[in-house]
Amino acid sequence: MLALLITVGLAFLVSCLATRALLGLLRRASVIDHPNDRSSHEVPTPRGGGLAVIVTVVGAAFAWSVAEGTTSDGLGIVLGLSIALSVLSFIDDLRDLSAGIRIASHALAVAGGLWALGGAGAFAAYLPQPLDLALTGLAWLWFINLYNFMDGIDGIDGSEAVCVSVGVVGLVLFGMAPAGLLGPAAAVAGAALGFLVWNWHRAKVFLGDSGSVPLGYLIGYLLIVSAQPGGGALAAALVLPLVFVVDASVTLLRRIARGERPTEAHREHAYQRAVQGGWSHDRVCLAVISANAALIAVAWFVAPWQPWIGLALGLCIAGLTYRGFHAVGNRRERAG
Repeated sequence: MLALLITVGLAFLVSCLATRALLGLLRRASVIDHPNDRSSHEVPTPRGGGLAVIVTVVGAAFAWSVAEGTTSDGLGIVLGLSIALSVLSFIDDLRDLSAGIRIASHALAVAGGLWALGGAGAFAAYLPQPLDLALTGLAWLWFINLYNFMDGIDGIDGSEAVCVSVGVVGLVLFGMAPAGLLGPAAAVAGAALGFLVWNWHRAKVFLGDSGSVPLGYLIGYLLIVSAQPGGGALAAALVLPLVFVVDASVTLLRRIARGERPTEAHREHAYQRAVQGGWSHDRVCLAVISANAALIAVAWFVAPWQPWIGLALGLCIAGLTYRGFHAVGNRRERAG
């Protein structure tokens, strides 16, 4: 436990200081996100702070593995691929790469991650290997992109990273997930907390694609490995990210049903509707954190023993959060 707290604390400190240093560089280099009709911020703000977060996560996770003697080629491959994704995504922050290049890079990272997992995905206990790997790969690819989509207001992606990684830490401590995840999950939690010092409303710096894309990749890895034992661990891993999964997935399906282009930028996610309805960014994030706290409780204390009940409760929590955010936005529209 002491090593866990030290890892979180050091990752927090390094991420906080590294983000502050990077913030100055981003300002001088004019890497700025300017407000437009599809953004939720009002002042020009530097983007690309995710580089500091990812470097901190990789360094802390590797240091933990060496200190605990739990180094593995699989984890090293995933950490290396997360760095590659961060660098390529930072180029995207600077130059707006095509959707094809972005998706291809995500798919290659997922393929490398599946290879690093040793031929077993999240559904290995239930499906033949080809189906398991195909479904796990598609889910991982979607999670990377939805995590990027959900980075639309101050603090939300960092808060989600903390909550999901805390959930994974609990699964490890309760003996429901592999011990090798403890260091990487602690690193993600600490680094995300350090970044939130500068990203909480009003944000002084944004993650950018250089942070949201590799964070989605790393959190997806934590959840997949947590699910590998099967049974309740799978249900728990599915429950933890449901606030993001439901919001991003339902929003995408609704847009497709209306004939809109899925890749077009927009402000139609439920959490964005709440901001449009008058809630501040930090109030929305606190609501997300509250919903995540309930999901963590379900993942720890219900899903391992009653998987279907756990999934049903998780979907109810995420669904109520989604509907609640939309209700806030609709109320403002009716009043206007």
